[in-house]
Amino acid sequence: MKFLDLAKIYLKSGDGGRGCVSFRREKYIEYGGPDGGNGGKGGDIYFEAVDNMNTLIDYRYQQHHTAGNGRGGAGRDRSGLGGADLIIPIPVGTEVLDEDKETVLFDLSDIGQRILFSKGGDGGFGNAHYKSATNQSPRHYTPGFPGEERTIWLRLKLIADAGLVGMPNAGKSTFLAACSAAKPKIADYPFTTLAPNLGVVKLGGKRDGTSFVLADIPGLIEGAHEGQGLGDRFLGHVERCRVLLHLIDATDEDVVANYKTIRAELKAYGGGLARKAEIIALNKCDALTPAEIKRKVTALKKITRKEIHAISGIAHTGVTEVLHLIAKKIKLPT
Repeated sequence: MKFLDLAKIYLKSGDGGRGCVSFRREKYIEYGGPDGGNGGKGGDIYFEAVDNMNTLIDYRYQQHHTAGNGRGGAGRDRSGLGGADLIIPIPVGTEVLDEDKETVLFDLSDIGQRILFSKGGDGGFGNAHYKSATNQSPRHYTPGFPGEERTIWLRLKLIADAGLVGMPNAGKSTFLAACSAAKPKIADYPFTTLAPNLGVVKLGGKRDGTSFVLADIPGLIEGAHEGQGLGDRFLGHVERCRVLLHLIDATDEDVVANYKTIRAELKAYGGGLARKAEIIALNKCDALTPAEIKRKVTALKKITRKEIHAISGIAHTGVTEVLHLIAKKIKLPT
């Protein structure tokens, strides 16, 4: 199934039914009178987060969603039937945005979470409603009230415990494949990953082991926060992560500039990404000599003042140690 994390949809809650004008006319009934019933209420629109969806692709092809209209009232004081509510299922982690594409109206981050988005219109009053001592034969009624009509955006932000960031060809997909059952596309050219991938990492035994969800997003380049390359569209998928694993290509001539570029993009994007816990790993170390690894690790330590892990995703060198460190940081209180 194709991955889609942004969709524009049009919503309209149900219109209320019109009231009825009716008078009681029955044989052997001495006194008649108004008996027009009220109209039924229009259907409401709800959003519900479900766990069996991981993309918004359905809303690319079905953009208009309408709740049921209320039925009109009838004689003998019969009220109209209410319109059917509309429940729109969306993936967990979806934000409901206003038409400006910036204002967040709702954020559904828990399975089963349901919110009332728009109410249906109220039904109109029949003439029985207007009966009084001074107006015993009202011929007045009100039409049903219209439902709410809005255009909104749905934006999906994947729910993951940790996220992979780095330049294109930093080996993020290889790392994800090495530590989980995920099977992302892997190739020797930039921007192989065109959509985020999720993998479940399991550490330890079945009883005393631990697991967490790791997200891999497409590679970043300088100017990504302004839309360069694949842009900042996918950075939102690591906003919910507790930890970021920053992978740096060890075969790059200037690993320091590589690191600074990504950190600058995270800071420019905002969303608290630059303040998240960060683990730095020099990947593809199987292609370097021990002397070259030491030189590049030292250079990175000098500017980051953090521990640098020399690993190789394809050779599985140092991967387990990094995964245990991620699991440890995820468990720390925020």
